Amino acid sequence: MTTPRIAIILLAAGRATRFGGGKLGTTLAGKPLARHAADSLSTLPHVQRIAVCSTQTPDLPGFSRLLLDPPEAPLSHSIAAAVAALSDVDAALFALADMPLVPAAHFAELVARFDGDRIATQVDGRNMVPAIFGKQHFPALAALAGDRGGGELLADAPWVDLPAHLALDIDTPDDLQSAKEHLQGL
Repeated sequence: MTTPRIAIILLAAGRATRFGGGKLGTTLAGKPLARHAADSLSTLPHVQRIAVCSTQTPDLPGFSRLLLDPPEAPLSHSIAAAVAALSDVDAALFALADMPLVPAAHFAELVARFDGDRIATQVDGRNMVPAIFGKQHFPALAALAGDRGGGELLADAPWVDLPAHLALDIDTPDDLQSAKEHLQGL
């Protein structure tokens, strides 16, 4: 089997309403929150890297910026825009910019175990992103509606386990504090 051509999609356009706005640019361990996920993803082989962004998203070196329009569009719109922007690829790895603790090794294991269909991250028995979807799933991803991602498409997918503390999704200032405490404990 040939090595699949995988695009990396970083979803970084959320409105951060529970955080009070500006979440992805907030400093965590000396750099903007969104840079943690971007830097971990940058270690992967890829054919294309796209960050779906808002005007508040900090600079993410190595990623092409795709500005979400309209800016208040739901998550499904970010996913559809990313899929529409893909060039000739076999699959896409989707990750969230507000999950700064997912290690590069986890992303690498997803890529290594990808069989051409899909593979999810499993946290406490639930399949979720980061995940890789083969191109046969792109039409279903582009057809998603509302403020939902591709979770239903991952329900029966194979997975790679991730400890819950590394899957921390920063939604509130308290979540950010938890991430800071985790990083200080390393």
